[in-house]
Amino acid sequence: MLTSLYGDDATGRSFIWCKFKSILGQITALITFYMICFSAVDQFFSTNHRFNLRQMCTLKSGRYFAFILMCCAIIHGIVMGSSYDIQPTMGCVLSNHVWVQYSTFFYYPILVGFLPVAIASLFSILAYHNVRHIVRRQLPIVRRKLDKQITAMVLTRVIAFVCLTLPYNAYRIYAINFPISPSMPMAYAIGRVIQTIFSSISIINYIINFYIFIIFSSRFRRQARLVLVKKCWQRWKYWCCSINNRIEPDNNIERRNSQMESEENI
Repeated sequence: MLTSLYGDDATGRSFIWCKFKSILGQITALITFYMICFSAVDQFFSTNHRFNLRQMCTLKSGRYFAFILMCCAIIHGIVMGSSYDIQPTMGCVLSNHVWVQYSTFFYYPILVGFLPVAIASLFSILAYHNVRHIVRRQLPIVRRKLDKQITAMVLTRVIAFVCLTLPYNAYRIYAINFPISPSMPMAYAIGRVIQTIFSSISIINYIINFYIFIIFSSRFRRQARLVLVKKCWQRWKYWCCSINNRIEPDNNIERRNSQMESEENI
C-alpha cells in the first residue's frame, strides 16, 4: 500500500518506520530460521534408538528453548535494527560501519545463513537415518508410520528452507556493501526488481508450512477438511441461510456435536 501511494515503502521518509521495519525483520527472521532448526533437532532426538536421548526432548524443554530464542532474537533485533538510519542519497540503510561489517561477515553469511542451514540439514539427515532403522525397534506400526511421516515433513521443510534462504542472504550481503543511490534511476530500478524477486522467494519460508503438511500428512489433511468443510462451511450455512430459524430437538444437536468430536479424534 505504501509503495503504491508513495512509490516506495516509506522507510526513506519516516525515521521511526525505518527502524521499526528493520527491527521486526531481524526478529522474525531469527525466530523462523531457528525454529526450523529446533524442529529438526527435536525429530532427531525423538527418533533416536537411545532412550536417554529420546527423554532429552520434552515439551517443557521445547518451550524453554523457544522462550530463550525469542528473547535473544528480540534483543538482537532491537540492537541491530536501531543502527539503521535514513541517509539523503541511500534511504534507510545501515549507517554504522561496525554493523555493516557485522552484517557482511557474520549476520547474513553465518547467523541466518550457514549456521541454521548446517544445523537443520545435519539433524534432518540424522533423523531420516534414524527412521530408516526404526524397524529394529519394538514400536507399534502406527508409531512407526507417524515417525516416518513427521521426519519426511521436517526433511522437506529443511530443503525448502535452504533453497529459499540462500539467494536472499547473498543479495543482502551485496546490497549492504554496494548500496545504489536513487539518483541513478536505471540501476536503482533494477536493484529494486532484484530485491523484490529475492524477497518474494524468501517470504515463502513463512507460508510454506501449511502446504508441506497438506502434502505429507494424511492426518493433517483430514483435520483441515474437517475444519474447512464440516465446521466452517456448516457455520457459514447456519448464519447465512435460514437454518438458524429451524427448531431442532436437543438430542439431535448433542448427537451432531458428539459425531463431530469423534471425527476430530480420528
